[in-house]
Amino acid sequence: MAARSGRGLLLLTAVLLGFLQASSTFEVRDGDKVCILANFSVHFTVEYDTQNQKKNASFELPSNATMLNSSTCSSKGPELAIGFGNGNSLILDFENHAGSYSVKNLTLKYNVSDVTFFPNSTGKGVKKATSDPDMSAPLNTTYTCTRSHSVMMTNVTILFKDVRLEAYLASNNFSHNDTLCKEDQIHTTPATPSTTHLPTTTPTPSRKPDKGQYNVTGPNGTCLLASMGLQLNVTYSTKTKTKSDVLVNVPLNTTYNGTCDNASIILSLFLDSGNTLTFHFAQNASIEKYFLQGIGIMITLPSEAEVGKYNVTNYNLSELKATVGKSFKCITEETIWVSDKASVNVFDVQLQAFKFEGDKFGAVEECQLDENNMLIPIIVGAALAGLVLIVLIAYLIGRKRSHAGYQTI
Repeated sequence: MAARSGRGLLLLTAVLLGFLQASSTFEVRDGDKVCILANFSVHFTVEYDTQNQKKNASFELPSNATMLNSSTCSSKGPELAIGFGNGNSLILDFENHAGSYSVKNLTLKYNVSDVTFFPNSTGKGVKKATSDPDMSAPLNTTYTCTRSHSVMMTNVTILFKDVRLEAYLASNNFSHNDTLCKEDQIHTTPATPSTTHLPTTTPTPSRKPDKGQYNVTGPNGTCLLASMGLQLNVTYSTKTKTKSDVLVNVPLNTTYNGTCDNASIILSLFLDSGNTLTFHFAQNASIEKYFLQGIGIMITLPSEAEVGKYNVTNYNLSELKATVGKSFKCITEETIWVSDKASVNVFDVQLQAFKFEGDKFGAVEECQLDENNMLIPIIVGAALAGLVLIVLIAYLIGRKRSHAGYQTI
């Protein structure tokens, strides 16, 4: 038996695309026993077809969403199913393994005929997208994530925020101990350095990517300005067990959207063939610095690949760092490794996050690569000048000695 909790709804400040978000509480019961307790806000971005082009629907989980009867406390694995609109549903399937629980599968079923969420859609019927959302915790602890946690699927991006989630509960309430998501951990503990074995060679692209312009606004106005060329580079295994690479330049006409609050900014780019590139910016208020904290990549691989898609996220980055209120600028190409198989190449970038005056770039902070490139000619020039000076001094000393040999006695 499944029933929705009567705990009501808590209205939160608008942090996604300027809309008012609602954090909803759901509980799945078997008689008097609660097996799933969940409270979260959810934002969906879904690509769909219209008469002339593809569009992105962007919407929140409605406040009138209800828990479906298919929600269960089954011994095979509890399930939370939430329905909204005309035939749309969000499903979380849990599993228990080695002292921990996790959301094994996150599934969005969306009805592209529902004009409330998909205006002018030419598609028909219900479509489905499924992924492993990377949400897990030890038993008898509550999975907690106040910052945005993104899950990428084919044609779908789901953002969770202000999450409190627990399955296989010892009592009918959240546990007293919390397990923080990776996005929250990066702000409370220093990242542990890891050794990554990178490919020894990188294929040369046919041309530099075009320089795109990106602007994200939130409740308080502009929160991100970015001008940069972007390129994805993924190494994959082929069906014949060899290694190959795919390069994707992000084009100028790429559809994108973004969300922001006082602590985090997410910029999502939607490329052709369902490919998605997501940037997650954060700030450290104690040192007044902002930086690129995370990158998510979902890319369709060529037909020769052993698997059809590659999906990776990394929230332990600290790239493109600058002082809050100033812009980061780097003319030199910069390669950011997301994993040992995937990187993002950034060209001629200028960006600024969180704090603006007049919705324009502030004073520039140059990247270390550009400073090094400027320093090398200075060092070489100084060395040449020093060499010329040494030669000149040696010449003058030699000439003086030569004249001394011919003095009249």
